[in-house]
This record gives sequence, C-alpha cells and structure tokens, in this order.
Amino acid sequence: MTETPCIRRVGLSGLLVSFGDAMSEPANRAALAFRAVLEAEVWPEVTETMMSLVSVFVAVDLVDVSADEIEERLRALLARQDWYAAPLPKGRTLWHVPTVYGTDLAPQLEEAASVAGLDPDEAIAQLSTARVRVLTIGFAPGQPYLGELPEVWNIPRQQGLTKSVPSGALVTAIRQLIIFTAPTPTGWRHVGQTAFRNFNQLAEDPFALVPGDELIFPAMDRPAFDKLVAKHSYGAAEREAIS
Repeated sequence: MTETPCIRRVGLSGLLVSFGDAMSEPANRAALAFRAVLEAEVWPEVTETMMSLVSVFVAVDLVDVSADEIEERLRALLARQDWYAAPLPKGRTLWHVPTVYGTDLAPQLEEAASVAGLDPDEAIAQLSTARVRVLTIGFAPGQPYLGELPEVWNIPRQQGLTKSVPSGALVTAIRQLIIFTAPTPTGWRHVGQTAFRNFNQLAEDPFALVPGDELIFPAMDRPAFDKLVAKHSYGAAEREAIS
C-alpha cells in the first residue's frame, strides 16, 4: 500500500498528487480541497488541474521551471494542513434531479434491488433520498461519478452487457451512481431515468456539474416525467447553493 498523500511524475509535464489507493470519502474530500487551494494559488506554471476519484493531476509548463521545483512546492502545500479533514470547497451546488425509478424507462431497478437484498420500494426509498457528491467527471464528456451509497449497494456488475442506455440514465456502480451523458453500452444496472443533461451548449455554464457538487434524485411518476420539457434547461433539475 502506497503511503499517502504522494506525488508521482506523469509523462513529461504532469504531476499526480494522490490521497489514496482506493475510493474513500476522506480521500476524495482531500483531493477536492487540495485542488481548490492549489487553483487559488494561481501558480503561472500550472496550466490545468484535473480531478480523479482520489487524486489531482497538475499539468505544468516546464519551460521556465523544473519539475523538481514544482514538486517541492506541492510538498510544501501538502504540509500546510490535514487535507483529509479539510472543509469542502466553497461555491458548490446542490441539485435536485427528478427521476423515474423502474418502469420501462429504467428496467433494471428490481434486479438491482434484489442483488442488494432490498425490495423495490425500499431500494427506491434509499436511492431517492441519498445525497451524493460529484466525486469526479470522466469516461465520457461531462459524465459524473456520484457517491457514495450505503454499503448495501456495493453490488457486482451484471454478467452481460446492456447494449445501450439512453442519455440521462441513472445506473448503480460499486456504491456509486452515474448519469450517462450519451447513449452508451454498460455492464451496470439501469435503475432510474432522468431528463438531466450535464452538457447544454445554450447555457451560460455549458457543463452543469463540477466535482464537489451534490445531487439528490427525488422520485417522480412516469406521467410527470413525460411532461418534462428540457430543451433549454438541465432537464427540470433545481439547483441551490450549499456553500
């Protein structure tokens, strides 16, 4: 097991600051907090930062500074505080995303509930009230990984591959929820359907979600879902500032 936090070199101009070897709430919190402080430092040599579940990638222009110097400065920043106990960044958003659970729109709700040892109503009650954090965004443009759900949702992948789930599909994946941003094949179970679109080129902020935001997926019925008009919105999602 690697001692954390640690810094690794990535390619010719990148450094990776890792706060864990596996996903955990404290490691994700540490990465979020560290990235926010690093960006507030406004180091001119840093051209970009990106989040994974428990790490921060730092892209550096090495024309006028050495990787050794940047690594030394990162170590000094790491030494400032206990990042695992750091507060989450300010300016985050809480999203309420109406969701249809089950029906023909999300046909694997009952299967997922059974694997988790729950009846469908209890599964919906848990999923529709869980408040989950955007842990990172990846795999497809704007696709959020959300967590963590209670341990009961640490269920395995399905044996087969679902040929495609639609945009806005809510799937369960190892104590996480994922909203698919485009029709995609998947080995995870499609338990809910939203009208949420994380990318909207007509919006002031084309990408709705950023790491650290939080979401709740309240249940709605199929007739109400069918009435949603989401052409110029994020899919009837409501948002509020949480910090």
